Amino acid sequence: MELKDMYGNVLVGTVTDLNKDEAFVQIEGNTFALKLSELNEIPELGDEMAGFVYENQSRKNRMTTNLPGVLQGVWDFAKVTEVRTDLGVFVDIGLDDKDIVVSLDDLPLEHSEWPKKGDTLMVKLVIDHKGRLWGKLADLNIYMQLMRSANLEDKNKNKEATVIAIRNSGTFVITEDYYLGFIHQNEQDGPMHIGQHVTARVIGSSHRRLNLSMKPRAYEEISPDAQMIMAVLEHARDGKIPYTDKSDPDSIREYFGISKGSFKRALGNLMKQGKIEQKDGYTYLK
Repeated sequence: MELKDMYGNVLVGTVTDLNKDEAFVQIEGNTFALKLSELNEIPELGDEMAGFVYENQSRKNRMTTNLPGVLQGVWDFAKVTEVRTDLGVFVDIGLDDKDIVVSLDDLPLEHSEWPKKGDTLMVKLVIDHKGRLWGKLADLNIYMQLMRSANLEDKNKNKEATVIAIRNSGTFVITEDYYLGFIHQNEQDGPMHIGQHVTARVIGSSHRRLNLSMKPRAYEEISPDAQMIMAVLEHARDGKIPYTDKSDPDSIREYFGISKGSFKRALGNLMKQGKIEQKDGYTYLK
């Protein structure tokens, strides 16, 4: 087997040398350095060792017994560590001294839709004809094989999810509990990008997937009147004002410039969200 064909595989070799930090494992005439700190006991010369072999960032042959979560034919999530518009994005698959590139050919044409540092991508390992390791980005077909069939037991519940594909009509996501979700463009709260983490609410289901919304529930929307009351409370001494839903309508209109009905609706909205409370003739900021 040629050296380039070894990279990215789990192979067995023989320990041919040792120093205080590393064991040197030979496989078909090629030597790979293995950190002794990975092992429970120091091997002896002639012992056989198995591990994942690769060329690190410094172009040195390495072996590790700590297998990366992403392998050939094994999909897993990996965190983005760097973005290069001329190359693609680098992801951490669990190797101490090497990150893997997801090629720009796998990414959207629009750079605004590319993953950002800290985002997560589902990838598997692929090896090109030169023995270079790359991350292959999962497409919708892969997620279709992994997903669970959606139901409406979780309707109105929030789901944590990761953006996996962007279309003109909306965005596909995979939830943390492996439901495929779709967020229509009218239900998004702004531009989206691959790998982005979002929180979205279940509003329905279709085609075995969840329909989600990032828009707040009706009672979570803060009206201009409620925003004004919050601003007054935030600047008030001790975070309280001597006005409640029992206050005189004329006093409310004189101080806030709105009707008592509007004032009560705004207070009710804020109390339902747990932002304020009323007691002893005062409204308090919680």
